[in-house]
Amino acid sequence: MKKLGFGLMRMPLTDPKNDAAVDIEQVKRMVDLFMEKGFTYFDTAIMYNGFASQRVAKEALVDRYPRDRFTLATKLHDAFFKDAADRERVFSEQLEQTGAGFFDYYLLHGIEAASLPKFEEYDCFGWMQEKKAQGLIRHAGFSYHDTPELLDEILTKHPETEFVQIQLNYLDWESEWIQARRVYEVCVKHGKPVIVMEPVKGGTLANVPEEAEAILKGAAPEMSVPSWAIRFAASQENVMVVLSGMSNVEQMADNLSYMDDFKPLTAEEQAMTLRVADIINAQIAVPCTGCSYCTEGCPMRIPIPKYFSLYNEDMREDLAQKGWTINFTNYDKLAESFGRAGDCIACGQCEGVCPQHLPIIETLKDVSAHFDH
Repeated sequence: MKKLGFGLMRMPLTDPKNDAAVDIEQVKRMVDLFMEKGFTYFDTAIMYNGFASQRVAKEALVDRYPRDRFTLATKLHDAFFKDAADRERVFSEQLEQTGAGFFDYYLLHGIEAASLPKFEEYDCFGWMQEKKAQGLIRHAGFSYHDTPELLDEILTKHPETEFVQIQLNYLDWESEWIQARRVYEVCVKHGKPVIVMEPVKGGTLANVPEEAEAILKGAAPEMSVPSWAIRFAASQENVMVVLSGMSNVEQMADNLSYMDDFKPLTAEEQAMTLRVADIINAQIAVPCTGCSYCTEGCPMRIPIPKYFSLYNEDMREDLAQKGWTINFTNYDKLAESFGRAGDCIACGQCEGVCPQHLPIIETLKDVSAHFDH
């Protein structure tokens, strides 16, 4: 399998105010480009793109290509089933929505300390093995957002796990919160292939500070900035596939240009990316990846990742000299259709589902103090 996967999570939209308004014709062109180059791995989930992703997978991929030409992965999130019978309903709906017949890779979605007890209570690990025996799942694993110690415990208890999907990028490699390197090393210890999510950290590693970009461009002027992030992840020996949530044909074409005949980064190049990470980390106010898990249940309809992105951009500016940036206008435009940062009622649902474990409520107060004048 080629090492690039198409994450159906940040697909192009016909209406930027509606995550479910997927530009299906552009996605079809992207799928065609991907398949033409011999790439086969597609990743979806229930809530991606405003709950539209699985149906898009059917229309753009499953209905247009023979089933043996592609590999499809989807996931079971603990928030979307209440008991064993309900879990069967969810799985049946996933088969119906995708039209796939079976799933090549099936994941328990976003395992962490808070969600693990529910997966254990209903023996979801054993349930996946039953689905394998029925031919409805080919490979069973899970995606993970927690400590290396907990991962070690899970893989020791469940050696039947065939793979683990983790957040891995050069910015998080030595992060004290994400601990990407140590989590990856636990997977290696247990002999589990790794699927990488967030290799570009929600676009953070596509738009880096000028000092960081100068280093990357100085090393290889012909390579795009995000290519370094994708290639860093793919260069790790135990990585099976790197998922990229490509948002337009141009991003797809760029990724294919260097992943079609992938060459791992040298040790020197990997060390350089970690130096770049130090520069970037010094300028990031909110390490949000833009996954939007937090927005679906927000009672005030606050576009949390979008506000965090604007806030991060302003925190990199010399506001003492500028006094105003276009981000103030962009914030007001968003606030015409959504809740403002200051509208947060501190219900906490966002923090309960954030894979990065961010202090969203307190950070929204900072965003409001900055933009709500």
